[in-house]
Amino acid sequence: MLKKLFQRIDKTFSFIEDWSLVLVVCIALASGLANIILRKTTNISLYWSDEVVRKTIFFCTYIGCSSAIRQRSLIRIDALPQIIPVTRKFFNVINHLSTMIFAGLLTWLGWGMLIEVFADEYATTATLQIPEWYFYAVLPIVGVMMFIRTLMLLTEDLFLCAQPEND
Repeated sequence: MLKKLFQRIDKTFSFIEDWSLVLVVCIALASGLANIILRKTTNISLYWSDEVVRKTIFFCTYIGCSSAIRQRSLIRIDALPQIIPVTRKFFNVINHLSTMIFAGLLTWLGWGMLIEVFADEYATTATLQIPEWYFYAVLPIVGVMMFIRTLMLLTEDLFLCAQPEND
């Protein structure tokens, strides 16, 4: 039952991560490429292109964190568990708890920043005048996604790996 719930959550998060990253990278690539082609072939420069690329890098960084958790690719303590294999489970738990603390802080502080920027009607991007709170909304959303993903991995590592599959 729990495993099926985890699979459903993982599938939903993976869909959101993968397609939002594809969309955002395509937008950055298209605007950057169009700017370079126009600048090199004509005297026209897309003044907003750099801002689009910066905002997409911001987005990709945070969404990529959640995706890295899914693939177990975050930075972790792995030298000592390789030298002393008995410590592997202990350090896995430490890594998961550290990530959950980071995700909790990202959610809490990101929410505070989102509320603050949302209240400021003049907080817009420099060239496109898009409200900044759209970008700050990524922080608590990704924080929650990271926390849930890490909690799922922690539960899987501690409890589900020891049990035989019942399908």
